Amino acid sequence: MPTYARAPVEFVRGEGVRMWDSDGNEYLDFFAGLSVHNAGHCHPRIVAAIREQAELLAGSSNLYYSEPVLRLSERLAESSLGGKVFVANTGTEANECAIKLVRKHAHRRGIERPEIVVLDHAFHGRTLGSLAATPRLAREDLFGPLPPGFVTVPRDDPDALRAAVGERTAAVMIEPVQGEAGVFPISDPVLTAAREACDRSGAILVFDEIQTGIGRTGSLWAYQQLPVAPDVLTAGKALGGGLPVSAVITTPELGDVLERGDHGSTFAGGPIAARAALATLDVIDDPGLLGAVRALGDRLARGLGEIAAVADIRQRGLMVGVTLADTHDAAAAGRSCLGEGLVLNVPGERMLRLLPPLVIGPDDVDSALERLRAAFRVRARA
Repeated sequence: MPTYARAPVEFVRGEGVRMWDSDGNEYLDFFAGLSVHNAGHCHPRIVAAIREQAELLAGSSNLYYSEPVLRLSERLAESSLGGKVFVANTGTEANECAIKLVRKHAHRRGIERPEIVVLDHAFHGRTLGSLAATPRLAREDLFGPLPPGFVTVPRDDPDALRAAVGERTAAVMIEPVQGEAGVFPISDPVLTAAREACDRSGAILVFDEIQTGIGRTGSLWAYQQLPVAPDVLTAGKALGGGLPVSAVITTPELGDVLERGDHGSTFAGGPIAARAALATLDVIDDPGLLGAVRALGDRLARGLGEIAAVADIRQRGLMVGVTLADTHDAAAAGRSCLGEGLVLNVPGERMLRLLPPLVIGPDDVDSALERLRAAFRVRARA
């Protein structure tokens, strides 16, 4: 179905921070498959884990125990909120599970028609529930009727958020850094307002860390650098090192809200994906690597600031958004970058997004900056 605007390139091989197309051309990947390949392409430890598990057992369903998914759940809980974990396949599935969890919790509190407060410009997924939580894509004319019960507030107004949280509020759902919008970090005052409002009302604070988690911002979870912690955290994208796996993680107090029969999935928690996720965490959850993510992100941001075409930079670790000067077209710049062998993303008008694998080095940053400069020189001559 014609749902994607694809560039005329077929990638056939990847290794580390580079990919090769069907004509043998080499590219520096500063998109990482939408922040999926945080450990780089075909990391040998992840490949070995997948191969080993595939030769043992691909799956037996969630009606039986599986050591890899139990080990993964334990590791995710211990690295974050300390409660319980539901392992799913995709980010949007994790967010759907979180929506069900907070609604059930609200019903237990006597709220008949619970509401979830979300921020404008948020992106939480494309299934009907997560789409309803994604204000700018929640098109009633295309996909309606969408599930009700979502309240949108500005992403930069703590007072509006406080005012929106009331006796019917089940949860506040926030991406610590809005990725699909073009990399917009949510300010500490807004996050603090959300935490205080949830504590006051009994609502649940949910952090969607599908894109910000697994080291992207320079800590395993983005919230670990922020003034507040959530009650529920969703993870996905990079968790499986390239394989589809996601998770919902709770505090201990919320670990038993979903009970037997409340939720399920045929493929969720498969041992191959779980082994891949464990290997990914072995690679990423390393203080040296996470420190390098912060340092290299700063290096990339400084270099971008020296490019005349760049009007604004937003950055947390190796999650970088750029707004171009109004004389530049981002889509054209993205095509020129591809021509220079640099893969990045165009999330919106005049915006570029850079999400390189976290295993890059200083030379890769400098090479990407030179390719960007070359792309803008090509555009200037055109």
